[in-house]
Amino acid sequence: MSEHDHVMPNGPWQFDREVTAAFDNMLQRSIPQYNAMRMVTFEVGRRFVQPGTTIIDMGCSRGEALLPFVSIFGAANDYIGLEISEPMIEAAREKFAKHPHGDRVTIQPADLRHEFPGVTSSVVLSVLTLQFTPIEYRQRIIRRVFNSLAPGGAFILVEKVLGATSELDDAFVDLFLAIKKQNGYSEAEIDRKRLSLEGVLVPVTARWNEDLLHEEGFRSVDCFWRHLNFAGWVAVKA
Repeated sequence: MSEHDHVMPNGPWQFDREVTAAFDNMLQRSIPQYNAMRMVTFEVGRRFVQPGTTIIDMGCSRGEALLPFVSIFGAANDYIGLEISEPMIEAAREKFAKHPHGDRVTIQPADLRHEFPGVTSSVVLSVLTLQFTPIEYRQRIIRRVFNSLAPGGAFILVEKVLGATSELDDAFVDLFLAIKKQNGYSEAEIDRKRLSLEGVLVPVTARWNEDLLHEEGFRSVDCFWRHLNFAGWVAVKA
């Protein structure tokens, strides 16, 4: 179970042991409609699962996005969680070690800028992950995702985004910060996290993400969830 989030970073954001321990609580209190986002991500993704293929979660953290796929599809598929943070890797491995189908799950250390599994996948998840990757690598990563997917497979992308204009972005950010305050974060906690994430979490506009998905060959791309400055897309390979 996740600890209550009292993380006060003293430098650039890191997914260290303190963040890992409080991560689930942090997301619950920081992402608008977090539970709804998790649910609809799975419900959309499950429609594209093909037996005998691999389901991949890029930046799997503690394994929460991968877990419902393992629980529902079990031995019909293999599952790979890619993660760069050692504490997150340990937490995810511990989670799936206790699962009845944990033998089908591989939690793999990976730097997405340079590596991707050479398997055939039917669903690839990227839930609040690509935003932490330098912009110059994102097209390359999405190309690798596209090449990994079987025909009819889907890429599920959930990201923090910028508003289409500075005026709208300011409005969305103000409302987002109000939600964090309502969920118990102090001004000091909000400011410290914001400063630590500058240059580490780099959002782009929804249009930028959609254009990139089309450029890499996905035949249909649509937004399945959005709340303020967070959005989720499904991109299907022909």
